[in-house]
Amino acid sequence: MGIKLLCKLFGKTRHAYYDHQWRAQDEGLKDEIVLQHVLKIRERQKKTGTLKLHFMLQEMLESHKITIGRDYLFNLMREHGLHIRRRKRTAITTNSKHWMHKYNNLIKNLQVCRPEQLWVSDITYIQLPGQWGYLSLVTDAYSKKIMGWAFRIDLSAQGCVDALNMAIGNRKYNNELIHHSDRGPSIAVKPM
Repeated sequence: MGIKLLCKLFGKTRHAYYDHQWRAQDEGLKDEIVLQHVLKIRERQKKTGTLKLHFMLQEMLESHKITIGRDYLFNLMREHGLHIRRRKRTAITTNSKHWMHKYNNLIKNLQVCRPEQLWVSDITYIQLPGQWGYLSLVTDAYSKKIMGWAFRIDLSAQGCVDALNMAIGNRKYNNELIHHSDRGPSIAVKPM
């Protein structure tokens, strides 16, 4: 079957058919130029992501009079299996379903109106090369001041104890204080 007959069957002109072929050929050439430059960059910097590549390719693309958008480059990279897959990194988190006693929530309807009325504790996970670190913080809910902190490589309770001891050492007022953690347990500390 000839091109003339096929074009007639689909209601297109032969010029439209050839125009499409030329455009497809131009697109293929453009894609090949972009991919060659991407591979050149990736030889030196193996983990360069698509956004950074798009920025790095701009000067080269201008010299070839090629313009491509970010999304076009994303699709081209994905199509050729060149996009970088992000590995999900996970941290060991606290076990909230533990067997230990859980204290009543003492701050349910509490109006915080002065410093050292309520301290809030939490742990922040910090990624280090090849491992995780754990920063325990004790923060004053009224002033937002960090009263105590401790950094450890393990998730033992010692980090929380050290942060609380530092906070107690930094106290300025001798009034009743509630220490609350993100799990819900709270303890009341009576003035000495």
